[in-house]
Amino acid sequence: MRPLSFLLAGAAMFVAALTVNAATVCQGKILNPVTDVCWSCVFPVKIGGKASLTTSVLPDPDTGAGGPFCTCGKGLNLRAGVTFSFWEPLRTAEIVRHAGCLPSMGGVNMGDMGLRISDHVKVHSHEPDGSMKRHTDFRQVHWYATPWLFILEALLDDGCLDQQTFDLAYMSELDPLWDDTLSSFILNPDTALFANPIAQGACAADCTSASSGLPQNSLYWCSGCQGNVFPLTGWSASLTSHTAVWQLMTHRFAMKLSREGLLLAAHGSKGLCESFYEPLMRKDVWRTQLVWPAHSGKNTDGSCCSPLGRTTVVSGSGKSWSPGGEDGVVLVWRRRDCCSMSAKWGG
Repeated sequence: MRPLSFLLAGAAMFVAALTVNAATVCQGKILNPVTDVCWSCVFPVKIGGKASLTTSVLPDPDTGAGGPFCTCGKGLNLRAGVTFSFWEPLRTAEIVRHAGCLPSMGGVNMGDMGLRISDHVKVHSHEPDGSMKRHTDFRQVHWYATPWLFILEALLDDGCLDQQTFDLAYMSELDPLWDDTLSSFILNPDTALFANPIAQGACAADCTSASSGLPQNSLYWCSGCQGNVFPLTGWSASLTSHTAVWQLMTHRFAMKLSREGLLLAAHGSKGLCESFYEPLMRKDVWRTQLVWPAHSGKNTDGSCCSPLGRTTVVSGSGKSWSPGGEDGVVLVWRRRDCCSMSAKWGG
């Protein structure tokens, strides 16, 4: 009887372990745009080039949108309007350790989708003498179209909004370049320019700038305190926290899609009438907000959003945990300058 008891106890522990493991491989929640989006990040809103309504603690970049009045089109298609500037919740990035995990879909796990995708997760490389050289992380990214202002019909003039419907637009599991540094280098040869200590050291200045205000656009290869944007793959030297990895991967994926023409800019005089292709993504016209596993807050001053590259030492404290809180969901905000009542949506 005693061996049978041990056998039953062991079987129960094994089943329990399988249950816990299955529950922690992919967790998440269905995102609610009303409660999970920090709507104060929309501000400051400017009408006619002047600040209106409330303001934000985050600095607002000078995009050179022009004077209070604007025009779009030519000849018979000429349309006049008023300059209107705001921040738009545009896309959502999921940064996950396991292929097919969809946290913002409630933790649905699609697995490897029959593609035999391996989970790299964390790789340890060694020196020839056997000593540890460094830790390397790999993350998959899922990119959702989430133009919440348009979906919720929050503005009467929806010509100023991205009009794409909610969609799982991109999965890095289906992109062979995302886990292949060499192939990514062929499409992004400028990566070689920044693979040196001098270029990487410049990111310290970008870190300081982003943490105290806005990132430096001239240092486009830097993601501030998170390090180097390049290579545009899911591989990175292990950072100090999961929140730092989420921010870095969000920036990398946004840069990647910008170069591929799948993420358009909409700032300045060039963006008043339609969005445009910007292969060297201007950093200070983008913001991020953590929406899962921990909400970044519902502050009314916009402090729940961060510029690209800002340190996560304080803002990321207590926002990730193990197990179950190692995958992140980040909402990406875009600065929108628009010729209101005459704008033409360009993508």
